[in-house]
Amino acid sequence: MTDDVRNILLGVIAAGISASLGWVARTCLWRRKLRRKQAFFGLPGNSECLLVVNRDASGDGSVHRHDVFALLELSALIKDCSAHAQILSHDIAQQGIGERTEFCVGGPVSNRRMAAHLHSLLPGVKVNTDPEPGPDRNAFQIGPERYRVEKGVAEYVILARLTASQDARPVFLFCGQQAITNQAASRYLARNYEKLARKHGNNTFCLLLKVVNSQAYGPDVVEIVADVTRAAQTPVPAPRNSHRATG
Repeated sequence: MTDDVRNILLGVIAAGISASLGWVARTCLWRRKLRRKQAFFGLPGNSECLLVVNRDASGDGSVHRHDVFALLELSALIKDCSAHAQILSHDIAQQGIGERTEFCVGGPVSNRRMAAHLHSLLPGVKVNTDPEPGPDRNAFQIGPERYRVEKGVAEYVILARLTASQDARPVFLFCGQQAITNQAASRYLARNYEKLARKHGNNTFCLLLKVVNSQAYGPDVVEIVADVTRAAQTPVPAPRNSHRATG
């Protein structure tokens, strides 16, 4: 064997080894990233989760198209985790918290299960459900702060990851003032889950997001207003009764 042939063979072997090592490294990084994603969403491979959908409160009981888009965003996340989703209407979803990962979409007016989650898990959040038109309709009250709707200009949505216990599967809430804000929150989660996982780990958090100028930009321009986890989990004090009982 000549020196030239030997050098060619050594070069081919070195290239093969390098390619193999690169493939192994990329595979390890991909698997590590996947495990982190599965842990954040509580979706190990072949697990099942719930997609709880609301109904369009102003329509004939159908699902609003922006909420359908939100479900599509979430379905892609679930598929990436090699998990499976069961879609249920809010009025027939009856299971405890933490049995399966749950993604709950819609405000408390159009989603009974969202109303139950807010009452049980985020007692510091109050949503104005008055059907009559007015400046406070659909407004959020979180602690001392109130957030009103400016339709098409500034609309708010709560994005929360909640767990009932350390070992329980998480519940994700997308509670918006308008249907387009639910889509905006689901898209925000899909794009920023790695950043959220680094900051919050697999712990509970509750973020208030603002959708900016949706009439021009749709659900794409989203700002974080505040991390309202503590205020949202703190029950609002009941008003004092000024009447004394008489004997």
